[in-house]
This record gives sequence, structure tokens and C-alpha cells, in this order.
Amino acid sequence: MIIDFLLLLFLVICAIGAVYFKDLLSSTMILCVYSLVMALVWARLNAVDVAITEAAVGAGITTVLLIAALSRTKRGEEVRSQKSEKKSITVHSLFSLLIVIATGAVLVYGTVDMPDFADPEAPAAIHVSPRYIEKTYEEVGIVNIVTAVLADYRGFDTLGEVIVIFAAGICVIFLLRKRVY
Repeated sequence: MIIDFLLLLFLVICAIGAVYFKDLLSSTMILCVYSLVMALVWARLNAVDVAITEAAVGAGITTVLLIAALSRTKRGEEVRSQKSEKKSITVHSLFSLLIVIATGAVLVYGTVDMPDFADPEAPAAIHVSPRYIEKTYEEVGIVNIVTAVLADYRGFDTLGEVIVIFAAGICVIFLLRKRVY
């Protein structure tokens, strides 16, 4: 229990640090650490497959792509000193903060009806899990239940995730390519 609290506290510190630093490379490294700690959180929640994905994509590929993008841009933020721009930035920042708070409130409200963590009376534990355990080999012919769920029962979800990752990769390639005129 105390380790979970410490991990959560470290995640908050990393998130604040990533926003606080003006050096973009430092922020990128802090986000890499954030992803690694988040992988630990997923492992503590017994979602090892998600933890591996977080470590590979969040800490690995994303960090490499951000560093590649930084190699083509400036490393730090430009400081603006005009007062009129500062006022408009403040109004813009307050509006953005309001949107973030509203979105967070909606997300928290959405979790109110969720069953308790590891509740044996949760609908997924009563209806979904027993079916996967009993019928996976009979319906799919695969011994590994996780593979059957990802590849067959939720195959369209997995295909959608692969398409999103592929599209993001193509966009990064277009953004980082050398311009030929």
C-alpha cells in the first residue's frame, strides 16, 4: 500500500517537473522516467502486458521519437517579453486550465459507478471471465487466454490500436523527413 502511494507521488512529481522545465530535452527525459514508473504501476496492478507495452512504447519509442524531433527544433522555449502577449497568454492559460479541470471532473465522475478493484462480484468477474476461461480453447483453439482475447474476441480493438500506432508513425516520418526541393 505504501509503495503504491510513493509511486503515485513520484508520478505527480515527474508530471510537474516535465511541465516546469524550460529545457525540452530535460522534459523529455522526465517523461521517459514517468513512463517507466507508470510501467511499474501497471505491473503492481497485475497488468503485466500493459506494463510491457508502456515500457516499450512510452519509455522506449516515444522517447526516441521526441529526441529525434528535438534534433530538428530548438532545445528550449523562446521568452516573450511583450505585455499584450503576456495578457493574452494568461487568458488562454486560464481557459485551458478550466477545460482540463472540467475534463478531469467528468473522468472522475465516470469512475463513480465502477466496481471496487478486485471485487469478485463485479460483472466482468461474474459473466465475462468465466466464459473466457471455460470456452476459449473450444471457440478459438488457443490455449493462452490473453492471446485469444487480444487476437480473437477483441480483434477489432487490437486492429484499431495497430492502425492508430501505424498512422502516428507515418505522421512522425513525414514531420522528421528531410525536405527536398
